[in-house]
Amino acid sequence: MNIVLLEPEIAGNTGNIGRTCCATGTSLHLIEPLGFRLNDKEIRRAGMDYWEKLDLHRYCDYEDFMEQKGPGRIWYATTKAHRMYTQVEFAPEDYIMFGPESAGIPEEILAKNERSCIRIPMGYDIRSLNLSNSAAIILYEALRQQDFAGLEEKGELHRLSFE
Repeated sequence: MNIVLLEPEIAGNTGNIGRTCCATGTSLHLIEPLGFRLNDKEIRRAGMDYWEKLDLHRYCDYEDFMEQKGPGRIWYATTKAHRMYTQVEFAPEDYIMFGPESAGIPEEILAKNERSCIRIPMGYDIRSLNLSNSAAIILYEALRQQDFAGLEEKGELHRLSFE
């Protein structure tokens, strides 16, 4: 799977998403401009020591990303979509794109890709969810649809035995 952040603004969100990507074997694609430097303390703190293990790709702009991306479909996460993220079928090579925290994906991109837009349902008095939460929600649904292929299973509740 692939998570794409179009012009992310908050280092902490990107760090949290990077950590989720590391935990799931997901690639992270960052489209510039970024609202921070990749060596910021906030990224390191949120991503902890996992950041070095991240499969990270950077692009100078949206067009550069579109030229270099692999064969998977792009799903555009937006509060403006008609379809919920649970109503689509994700494939392992797909990309899930999120826009900047303050504005979301530009309308020009959404209008050209309306059939690939997805949303997370939420109450009407909320404008949007936190970016890192949204990425985790949609990514884990995509991975669930693929039976969490490649992810290690844990079977022990704890290390103590009461027998």
